[in-house]
Amino acid sequence: MADDEAQGFQAGQSGLIVRVPEAEPLVRAWRDRLDPSARAGVPAHVTVLFPFLDASRIDDAVCAEIGEVLARHRSFGARFERCGRFPGVLYLAPEPDTGFRRLTEAIVARWPEHPPFGGQFADPVPHLTIAQSQDEATLEQAEADLCTGLPVVAQVSSVDLLVHDGTRWRGRASFPLSPPDV
Repeated sequence: MADDEAQGFQAGQSGLIVRVPEAEPLVRAWRDRLDPSARAGVPAHVTVLFPFLDASRIDDAVCAEIGEVLARHRSFGARFERCGRFPGVLYLAPEPDTGFRRLTEAIVARWPEHPPFGGQFADPVPHLTIAQSQDEATLEQAEADLCTGLPVVAQVSSVDLLVHDGTRWRGRASFPLSPPDV
């Protein structure tokens, strides 16, 4: 999820994310300062699909469909061992990123009219955003600090639906993935 004002977020917009609570102790201070989505209530996460359906279209049947699509996928582990960059953006890179890509592909296969990030990127890269719209010195400072706390190891077991209420992002539902193979 991105900067509310720059992206023109409005009440009713939604997105699907994987929360990464294991990263919060490391990234919270930086995200609170450098990522406007954190200040708008979005936890440390990897985006599965944004933008998604308008909240007015998300009823019990849609939630059931989301749950069915996601339940076909097994829980998986991910390690965040390094930082990555897009222009003006610092993020943590999940390795492997295959599980995140499969979740996005599955949701987009069901709702193809909602490509990731509105279709801006041919190959959206799974990532956990730390900083947006920042100068190089700030990004370098944040990266140097974050690298001292890596790796972050996470277990992905659910996908959350967030809805923007006009001011903040709020959790609407959580969809479990299937248990991992034993």
